[in-house]
Amino acid sequence: MEYVVTTRELTRVFGSFVAVNKISMNIKQGEIYGFLGPNGSGKSTTIRMLCGILEPTSGSGTVLGYDLAREAEKIKRKIGYMSQKFSLYDDLTVYENLDFYAGVYDIPRRERKTRIPEMIEMAMLKGREDEMAVNLSSGWKQRLALGCAIISRPSILFLDEPTSGISPTSRRQFFKIIQKMAVEGTTVMVTTHFMDEAEHCYRIAFIAEGNLIADDTPENLKNNVIQGCLAEVSLPDALYKVDDLEKLPYVKECSIHGPLLHVLLESQSRIEELDRYTGVKARIIKPSLEDVFIFLAKQKKGG
Repeated sequence: MEYVVTTRELTRVFGSFVAVNKISMNIKQGEIYGFLGPNGSGKSTTIRMLCGILEPTSGSGTVLGYDLAREAEKIKRKIGYMSQKFSLYDDLTVYENLDFYAGVYDIPRRERKTRIPEMIEMAMLKGREDEMAVNLSSGWKQRLALGCAIISRPSILFLDEPTSGISPTSRRQFFKIIQKMAVEGTTVMVTTHFMDEAEHCYRIAFIAEGNLIADDTPENLKNNVIQGCLAEVSLPDALYKVDDLEKLPYVKECSIHGPLLHVLLESQSRIEELDRYTGVKARIIKPSLEDVFIFLAKQKKGG
């Protein structure tokens, strides 16, 4: 099977609100496919349709060869799904949570004897098997939740904002586990708003206001989307300089990045004019994924 996920003009409408608008995508086996966008952009609604939880209003799609509209129950049995709100049972131990989910997935008792220790090893929870879930840190809970989601060894794993609310160190450990799974053949679709995580994805789709507005590798997005010369400028009270800079005829857009400003110029030849206007030396930089997505989001809004 060349693609494990395909959609054609997949759409979901709630009343008069179009949450997902004619999204078409293809995901290959073993890919880590990042799905990025601001809150309310349609990421979770798309994931829920692909998991067979929510029926599409129109359009079509398949997951592992099963039709989204007609074979939702078959899809649910073949996938792993983990969200930010994944339900662990606080009054059960690490081992008991894994055993419970093994039962949910109808894993025979004899297989659980090897499968549960595998998940404990994968989640780096060895020695904590008898610890109550309620006593685990956010990072430990998140890895346990991942173990519960993949104990059935699904071919494809859907992760919906799985690393929100945990430390950067825990996020890095989590993504190392995900990368190892992908190398071993598991397809992973992950929604995130963390750009450092997006860098580790094989491909990235960016969704805004329900519309898919980019779908490519991180490197291609950084190299090809933004047309012009991107400069970094350090100014006091940077936030209050954005509007003034965007009014300059040779500035295409300006965005704030902590204490710094990223200014998109028509061309590199305009850098000296920018230096004269600001009174400081600008530095030409390569666009980051964050720059790309700010640019795409502004384009979508017509800004």
